[in-house]
Amino acid sequence: MPATEAEPEAEAVLTVTGLEAGYHGIPVVRGLDLQVRAGEVVALLGSNGAGKTTTLMTVAGLLAPLGGSISFDGESIGGVAAHRLARRGLSLVPEDRALFAELTVRENLRLARAKTGSERDVLDLLPELTKCLDRKAGLLSGGEQQMLAVGRALVTRPKLLVVDEMSLGLAPVVVERLLPVLRRVAVGFGTGVLVVEQHVTLALDVAERAYVLAHGRLVLSGTAAQLRDQPDLLTASYLGDAVRAAPST
Repeated sequence: MPATEAEPEAEAVLTVTGLEAGYHGIPVVRGLDLQVRAGEVVALLGSNGAGKTTTLMTVAGLLAPLGGSISFDGESIGGVAAHRLARRGLSLVPEDRALFAELTVRENLRLARAKTGSERDVLDLLPELTKCLDRKAGLLSGGEQQMLAVGRALVTRPKLLVVDEMSLGLAPVVVERLLPVLRRVAVGFGTGVLVVEQHVTLALDVAERAYVLAHGRLVLSGTAAQLRDQPDLLTASYLGDAVRAAPST
């Protein structure tokens, strides 16, 4: 079922304005504007090499921005280290999941737990993890590992969850089961979710809004419904040929 639009009065937890991001002083992403509100899922789409992961790494504090501004929960965070952002409520699920393979699911969750966090809340939201609490993370299926990576990021009840390629290496049938987890996170915790995802149709099914990058520039943005209704324009944006953007909300 397509996601419903977030309430218009929801506050922005992330605002990116004119972002320039890249490596060794060379920009890969240029002039990017995007916003994520509390309780909504926003998809960042684009072909390989478009600048999606670079954007997430910069937002999460793993790369210092080369220009522009990043505001998280009303404060400027450009250049703030990742571990400090994590304490402020910004959680990243990286592409490689970064689990401790020799530790159990329970131990992985407890390593991330803070005084304000609740393992029980996470298990209520992700009941699939309950059955494998005492299994080592390295023995889990790919889908279970991804669920654990999300669960570990949620233990501290973040205000913003940033997810890089949740579906990487997973079968489409598994992806169909996993991506709706992000909707449950947004609704259940009121968390803003920014997700990079290669399965465009599935991403648009769980997201309220989406941004499309091509060659490091924003070429298309709008509600998920608008993008689903303009498949030709969406395809053109992946090829870098889009010349206009759908109306943003």
